[in-house]
Amino acid sequence: MQFATDPVDHAKITELRDREAIRNCLYRYCRGIDRADEAALRSAYWPEAYDRHGPYCGPAEDFIQFALGLPGHRNIHQITNSPIDFISSAEAAVESYFTALQRGPDTDQEIRQTLLCGRYCDLFQKRQDEWRIAERTVVYDWVEEQIPPAILEADRFGRRQPIGAPHPDDPIYQLLKGHIPTDQDGVEGPQLGAA
Repeated sequence: MQFATDPVDHAKITELRDREAIRNCLYRYCRGIDRADEAALRSAYWPEAYDRHGPYCGPAEDFIQFALGLPGHRNIHQITNSPIDFISSAEAAVESYFTALQRGPDTDQEIRQTLLCGRYCDLFQKRQDEWRIAERTVVYDWVEEQIPPAILEADRFGRRQPIGAPHPDDPIYQLLKGHIPTDQDGVEGPQLGAA
């Protein structure tokens, strides 16, 4: 028995799939930038994409190389409020609010910590059924210089282990390979106390 497919339902399903693909692309960007994961970061942009990112303005390829070349940096990016406005079936204007906490050495090797809030204003394009960023403009709405902690991370986190790490050492990559760390891997099991 075959059921007739309502063209309106098909269009709605396609739109929902497209919205989810765009959101997943934004999440890959966050993982890529936070974990220094080159493959994830590259997968968020089309090869010829353009990025206006603070003081940087140019090809996304050069921004990716710059971001991956920052040794000793720790980033946490969170994305919320992402209205997706379709321009056509293959283009979308996407405004994503972000919060980013960044810490690392400056040009004088002094550790700096900054809280940034703003919006990624992205032109997404769909090619061969895949959505990626074609153009990005980062709009800053809040910046706060903070005093970085003076003690080592191992001392600050204490028993709250493991600590986030760059690719491929972060626990998420073991999980993605189908291996969940155990006590035998040198990772302590669950501990009582506040998260």
